[in-house]
Amino acid sequence: MSERRDLSWRAAETPDAPALETDSVTWSFADLADFAGRGAAYLRAKAPPGDVPIGLLLPGDERFAGWFHAIALSGHAVLPMNHRLTAAELAQQLETARVGLLLGAAGDARLGAIASRVPDLRVEIAPGFESLLAPQELQPTAVIDDSASLAVLFTSGTSGPAKGACLSWGNFKASARAAEERLGAAVYERWLACMPLFHVGGLSMLTRSVLFGGPVRLQPRFDATAVSNALEVGDISGVSLVPTMLSRLLAHRAGRRAPPGLRVLLLGGAAAAPDLLARALAAGYPVCPTYGLTEATSQVATAAPPTAGSAGANPMRPVLGTELRIMSGDREVSAGTPGEITVRGPSVMRGYLHDPDATARALRDGWLHTGDVGYLDVAGALHVLDRRDDLIVSGGENVYPAEIEAVL
Repeated sequence: MSERRDLSWRAAETPDAPALETDSVTWSFADLADFAGRGAAYLRAKAPPGDVPIGLLLPGDERFAGWFHAIALSGHAVLPMNHRLTAAELAQQLETARVGLLLGAAGDARLGAIASRVPDLRVEIAPGFESLLAPQELQPTAVIDDSASLAVLFTSGTSGPAKGACLSWGNFKASARAAEERLGAAVYERWLACMPLFHVGGLSMLTRSVLFGGPVRLQPRFDATAVSNALEVGDISGVSLVPTMLSRLLAHRAGRRAPPGLRVLLLGGAAAAPDLLARALAAGYPVCPTYGLTEATSQVATAAPPTAGSAGANPMRPVLGTELRIMSGDREVSAGTPGEITVRGPSVMRGYLHDPDATARALRDGWLHTGDVGYLDVAGALHVLDRRDDLIVSGGENVYPAEIEAVL
């Protein structure tokens, strides 16, 4: 992958190709780059100086994607806000990240409450891109530094209260290269985004779209009927779901075979029950179980797409550039022995924003200590048991909730 693969590069390579699609609009890469350039010029006049994130509190539609790229082009990191949080929770994150500017949606009653809770914060209604003047030329900051923070994503991390994981454009590029190696040609084609864009999985789709030139069809929230209808058209190559979403999709389709054209169904976020995997595979869904976390820019270990008629999913193996170790204290354990999953590679975060102590606890000797429990088998495949904090000790024995759920 060449060094220069940002939005400006993509718009020059394939200006007329579709970038973002909704039920009402389609933006080409030229449109997206134009709107992002307008937004970046607007932000340079509005945002506080310095290396501070800009908060983004918008629904998961084309406006969110446009402002995500605009903030990046302005030279600031993006702080995508969880749209489901309360004003108090949002204000806490904005204070923790020391954000000076928040872009929100008209009619969001939380904005006033947030402004009153964070006195030094400037709250703006994100203007429509069409109303903004196009800049005469892009500033030098339009070339995004691979090592600078592209996004700050709040996560509970390996333990404790939510912390802002700092992810760079280089992290996202490494994650995209790993997805390309593991998932194949599907990364160059159309993906359905029905998961929140403020999560790392949603942002990964937006960045892969720029890197590989495939469009993203946006659905602001998961709805089994809407997802089924979109997939049934036959032009969706990939979709990311969590087990609950997949279960609802299968229930809605009531035994119908997988829609045509679907090459990859990434299944992550939680361990999937064996019965759910079996039902999905029997119906022809190309399920690729994946384990990942925000601090590693999504995928850490992912299964390759199954061959037609497979009765079981492929094993989850570390993705390109990622190393895994299973640790018990300071000692690496042998194959088949459970322990803490630790990760090293180019997709691992720079650290937690303004939290050197948490960063030092999570990143030790170049390894990210996830707090998750699993084991590597003799073939090197990862088996995830559960979050360390969920571990049940009964009669001196370690009992993992995933094992109980599998039995139930």
